[in-house]
Amino acid sequence: MKTGILKEITPLTQSDCFTIFSRRKSKFDFPLHLHEEYELNLIKNAKNAKRVVGDHMDEIGEWELVLVGPNVPHAWFTHDCKSPEIHEVTIQFHKDLFDDRLLRRNQLSFIRNMFEKSSRGILFSDETIQLVAPRILQLNKKQGFDSILELMSILHDLSISRNFRMLADVNFSNYELPTYNSRRIEKTFEYMNQNFDKPISLGELAKIANMSEVSFSRFFKQRTGNTFVDSLNDIRLGHATRMLIDTTQSVAEVAYNCGFNNISNFNRIFKKKKNCTPKEFRDRFSGTRIFI
Repeated sequence: MKTGILKEITPLTQSDCFTIFSRRKSKFDFPLHLHEEYELNLIKNAKNAKRVVGDHMDEIGEWELVLVGPNVPHAWFTHDCKSPEIHEVTIQFHKDLFDDRLLRRNQLSFIRNMFEKSSRGILFSDETIQLVAPRILQLNKKQGFDSILELMSILHDLSISRNFRMLADVNFSNYELPTYNSRRIEKTFEYMNQNFDKPISLGELAKIANMSEVSFSRFFKQRTGNTFVDSLNDIRLGHATRMLIDTTQSVAEVAYNCGFNNISNFNRIFKKKKNCTPKEFRDRFSGTRIFI
């Protein structure tokens, strides 16, 4: 991954379908980043802000609606925007929320095609925005299964809309993160996800994988591209960001409840991964965030 692009660890857990986050602010303050989730971003009242998606860069208008696929670098910057109150609504959902076999059914072919195109980022037309924006703005009022149905309906309407355009160049490649096809690795990730709040050693995971520590450490790095410690920290940080948003626990309480036994180490790792301190992160996400 090129330097300057932050890999964001979103607060979505495997138990969530999607999250919707709404906030009003006076500037854009999140750096160029990517994540494994799809993101649908609706922005109002940010004329002359700058949008970056992949290798594309442009100023935006009064309204903005963009779908960004997994692992596509993207960001919005204040640039020449003079608005005192920007309204941003962000929907993030897992890349496997809709099973590939489901998407290959005829009735979902338009959504599947849209998801494929989102690897370059999709900008929707002003006409489409006016049709779907009210529904996106009201999505956080829906609950449970109704919210899933409404999200699917919104995605369908976007997929059959006209005059949308892809942003990044056709030759642009998104930053595919390393994949692994190993039951041993899957079992160790299951264990880390279930026990992230407890001490976890390399020896425990090696035992689960039925390998020696040295062999497992090498095998894990080859298959995932990360060390076991980095992967465990990523899982813990995902839960930590969720707690910073969802609870009133102190930063120290969040750290200890997520398996970090040293607050200084937690702050250092958080700053490195999220490009801000835990307190700054909590302040930044002080809007309304709902997990479905």
